[in-house]
Amino acid sequence: MDKIYKYIAGHSIPESEDLLWIRRQTNLHTNHARMLSGEVQGGLLTLLARSLDARNILELGTFTGYASVCLAKGLADGGHLDTLEINDELVGLIHEGWQRAGVEHLISLFVGDAKQTLQTFASECESGQRPLYDLAYIDANKREYCAYYEAVLPLVRQGGVILADNTLWDGKVVEDPLPTDAQSVEILRFNDLVAADPRVEAVILPLRDGLTFIRKRV
Repeated sequence: MDKIYKYIAGHSIPESEDLLWIRRQTNLHTNHARMLSGEVQGGLLTLLARSLDARNILELGTFTGYASVCLAKGLADGGHLDTLEINDELVGLIHEGWQRAGVEHLISLFVGDAKQTLQTFASECESGQRPLYDLAYIDANKREYCAYYEAVLPLVRQGGVILADNTLWDGKVVEDPLPTDAQSVEILRFNDLVAADPRVEAVILPLRDGLTFIRKRV
């Protein structure tokens, strides 16, 4: 699988120097570097944003800002990205990476509990203060995936797209017996919820740890 991934990476959008810097800093300063989207998934985020002509993007789970850069590079002219992160210790690294990539002016960072922030966004969307999003990317607390989904779906326009990361969860979704830890149980609940939801159509892509592509019907 590592050989296949390297082959795919070698035939996809190359990792830019600014993204490489973020990846190196993530390895140096965090214990969770595997949480990075990586060059292949990052390239997909950029291309998808461009394909949607996305002017408004929402991200849950900034981490060190790698995926934010990829999404921001795919924004349409005049577009903007709102990204939510709970760990304020990462803010300095996040902003430095965005500055190096030349996208800081395209991004607003909201630090705090995502569910509370999304409640504020919902009120602003209802009042017309905030436009609906063309694309949303969920890659935050796995224990909250169903709640995130229900909060994000009304904020996405009809025909817009939601992406959810880590939905194969290291293959735990097909273990026998199924795992009973809180994160695995929630991922399983999320996958069942999306698959049965008539408001959307979805497919799970076997990219890295699983990426679910969800299109909003209504």
